[in-house]
Amino acid sequence: MDHNVDIEYEGGEHVERNGSAYDERGMPRQPLLSKNRINTSSQIAIVGSNICPIESLDYEILENDLFKQDWRSRKKTEIFQYVVMKWTLCLLIGLLTGVVAFFNNLGVENLAGFKFLLTTNFMLQHKYYEAFFIFAGINLFLAVCAGALCAYIAPAAAGSGIPEVKAYLNGIDSHSILAPSTLFVKIVGSILGVAAGFVVGKEGPMVHTGACIANLLGQGGSRKYHLTCKWLRHFKNDRDRRDLITCGSAAGVAAAFRAPVGGVLFALEEVASWWRSALLWRTFFTTAVVAVVLRSLIGFCRTGKCGLFGEGGLIMFDINSTIPNYNMVDLLAVILIGVIGGILGSLYNYFVDKVVRTYSYINGKGPMVRVILVAVISLLTSCCAFGLPWFTTCVPCPVGLEVECPMVGRSGSYKYFNCQPGHYNDLGSLLLNTNDDAIRSVFSSTNPNEFRISSLSIFFIAMYVLGIITYGIAIPSGLFIPVILAGASYGRLVGILLVNFSNLDVGLFALLGAAAFLGGTMRMTVSLCVILLELTNNLLMLPLMMLVLLISKSVADNFNHGVYDQIVRMKGLPFLEAHAEPYMRHLVAGDVVSGPLISFSGVEKVGTIMHSLRFTSHNGFPVIDEPPLLESPEFCGVVLRSHLIVLLKGKMFTKDRRLTGTEMLQKYHAFDFAKAGLGRGPKLEDLDITPEEMEMYVDLHPITNTSTYTVAETMSLAKAAVAFRELGLRHLCVVPKTHGRPPVVGILTRHDFMPQHILGLYPGIDLQH
Repeated sequence: MDHNVDIEYEGGEHVERNGSAYDERGMPRQPLLSKNRINTSSQIAIVGSNICPIESLDYEILENDLFKQDWRSRKKTEIFQYVVMKWTLCLLIGLLTGVVAFFNNLGVENLAGFKFLLTTNFMLQHKYYEAFFIFAGINLFLAVCAGALCAYIAPAAAGSGIPEVKAYLNGIDSHSILAPSTLFVKIVGSILGVAAGFVVGKEGPMVHTGACIANLLGQGGSRKYHLTCKWLRHFKNDRDRRDLITCGSAAGVAAAFRAPVGGVLFALEEVASWWRSALLWRTFFTTAVVAVVLRSLIGFCRTGKCGLFGEGGLIMFDINSTIPNYNMVDLLAVILIGVIGGILGSLYNYFVDKVVRTYSYINGKGPMVRVILVAVISLLTSCCAFGLPWFTTCVPCPVGLEVECPMVGRSGSYKYFNCQPGHYNDLGSLLLNTNDDAIRSVFSSTNPNEFRISSLSIFFIAMYVLGIITYGIAIPSGLFIPVILAGASYGRLVGILLVNFSNLDVGLFALLGAAAFLGGTMRMTVSLCVILLELTNNLLMLPLMMLVLLISKSVADNFNHGVYDQIVRMKGLPFLEAHAEPYMRHLVAGDVVSGPLISFSGVEKVGTIMHSLRFTSHNGFPVIDEPPLLESPEFCGVVLRSHLIVLLKGKMFTKDRRLTGTEMLQKYHAFDFAKAGLGRGPKLEDLDITPEEMEMYVDLHPITNTSTYTVAETMSLAKAAVAFRELGLRHLCVVPKTHGRPPVVGILTRHDFMPQHILGLYPGIDLQH
């Protein structure tokens, strides 16, 4: 760091120092207290396909006088009701998520099935042009409907939603992330988008759907719509909603992959920033409910009442009939698959990042442009799916098959397409099929020669490219299925090349290829391993799958971050990592606090509070008791903006500066200051304060969080960042190290830990070291 900065000390003296956080004697220098230091880090981010304002969540327990009074007055029966309601809400989350996932599958299979049956009928009559226009036309119609829903009704529903849920559980909120409109569009748009033939999955959107359902149930009722009761009011806080949304995201994975244990591990490994044993129990219970619901509904489909969905099954890609028997050559092949999977996965992430950045610019042109982009990608996908099989020759049907060949119905591995009797088009069997059926075909070990090397190569390139260019358009789209499709085809390709040297069949190679590619893109290990085992019902592949996931993740980590981490950064979400960045160890907490600091007295003039609320956007204000209440200034705690608005609306003002805590505790209850749900709480614009009332006073002590966390200004910024994240804070007060100064130096928020803010203060700092 070679730049110089002007440091303004308390006494007004300016001293020029090097940009380091330490002076020439190696001692920590005094913090920058210039009133011109303002945090300029972005307060907006991309949510779905829309740019929205963001703010932090209050995961900390606010221990003010009202809270303490409420906690002391709670009876054992109320505590029991609260615990029962938590488990009841988890039950409801599991039930609703399971039902939504079932109807999601039902909708996709029936819509796609109708499309493929209609296309096949024209193909059988050799009306190829009509077949293409029907195929592309239906795809375009479904795609435009999904795109219009996302563009005009709920832009936050675009994409997978996993980065947004991950950011929410880290403490970042935007009003549209988990809104009811987002839930509706996520469900309907996902069905339409997948049925439209896009190379996307419904698994990522199911995580977002589960989180939206949990958020809706965890609102603590609604006074606006008279949907509230005494029991639900306990959930009007961000902390309980966070736990429920964690359960919802786990339920989404469990419902999408029919993998209950994998859902719990996914929530633990990928999306949750805070975890504890009680939450583990509730997520496990929620995913178990999902599994029971799905099992019951899928059992109902065996009666033939589910249309083209068929009988279904709890195991999506069952390959349990194959018993792996591997040797040293197989282990070397697995290592090779892991290395190549890591390289391809990191390259996939690189291109996804570039494409999403490009699409973000295009989507910013307006909703009509978003729909046009969706239509263009839909036509391109339809051309690839219908056109590429024409470049391959037909393959004679194998002798002794138990299934029909060629298959002229909706699904199946041996598609008729344009072939003569007794032949099938192997590439058409993969491209003109639902994504789930294509994966089943590639995982199949029944016929090792079912797909040729040329067809698998074309299919791999098509899935790789289409998966990249499709993610980021204005439709609900998941990354799991495109990655599994590309990885499985690449793995089966390796299996065919090694068929004379390996004891593993091509289906198991396809499974390992999918695992390698998933590890290279997602960078998860334990949860992916369990999800794949539950998907395929093949526990005997556990050692090889663990090996390939570890290798692919290790290789890919040398190039870039996981795909969801990249998207979180690209969207501008101020995500706090579990570990502190290396450069933070060269700075102290006082080095990054931004000003000007606005504080209130314990008994403050109403006009002063109104002025501060109108002309600042701060959400927390230090409260300092000053003379005549005390002999010297003393830090009392922090009061929230939302609490101040509620207090001002109640107009418990006095003409003179005096304490009114006892009267306030009799008039107000802690739930009066609880965080509003979807109906939102009172706004500053709702207040009607007269000029006479502006000159009056209000006691802030009863609503001040007196147990706020503080750090000394000389504490390492790295330690402060870790404490901020682990405690789930929104505000962290910085106090002076020496006496004779104001009791609070400043307040740290998550934006103060962002590299953009630190780089703005110290332009020459090396963010890598």
